[in-house]
Amino acid sequence: MDSESPYIGQNPRSPYTRAEQVRRLAWSAVQATLFRFSPRPCHAFRARLLRLFGAQIPEPTKVVIFPTARVTFPWKLSLAPRSMVGPRVTLYNLAPITLHRGANLSQNCHLCAGTHDFTRWDMPLIAQPIVIGENAWLAADVFVGPGVSVGELCVVGARSVVVKSLPPRQVCVGQPCRPIKDRTEPRLP
Repeated sequence: MDSESPYIGQNPRSPYTRAEQVRRLAWSAVQATLFRFSPRPCHAFRARLLRLFGAQIPEPTKVVIFPTARVTFPWKLSLAPRSMVGPRVTLYNLAPITLHRGANLSQNCHLCAGTHDFTRWDMPLIAQPIVIGENAWLAADVFVGPGVSVGELCVVGARSVVVKSLPPRQVCVGQPCRPIKDRTEPRLP
């Protein structure tokens, strides 16, 4: 009898319960309709939809989340007051993603809290949380990988690839992203 040689993704198993799969399907329907087609200024409405599905958003009227943002699991999302999720941001939160007060994700950022163990043929999921510190700013098109923390008041330059945690109060850029200089305290207008 011939046996097939091993291949990547052989005999995969879902890490999700049936209940979580149904919950995700329900959220997908809401996100594709009510969330997506809500008028742009209705940030509190979208925050309340996320809360309805388990997101930790203590003050929905004090967050900004654009209708084109995509959230995989609302129940693994935490948005503090004054945090912002910009246009076309992807929150692939297979593990918790937390935005602290004033954290700002600019357009097209992609936060990916999961990967796969490529040392095994079945490639099981490895999910690790992402934390964006208070008043940190991720500029356009930044990618953040699993297990990363971005320090408070950190600035991450456009199109950077963040695969290791970044210290507070630094300006960071690159692929891979690294600190290049200290960030000074912002001035009042």
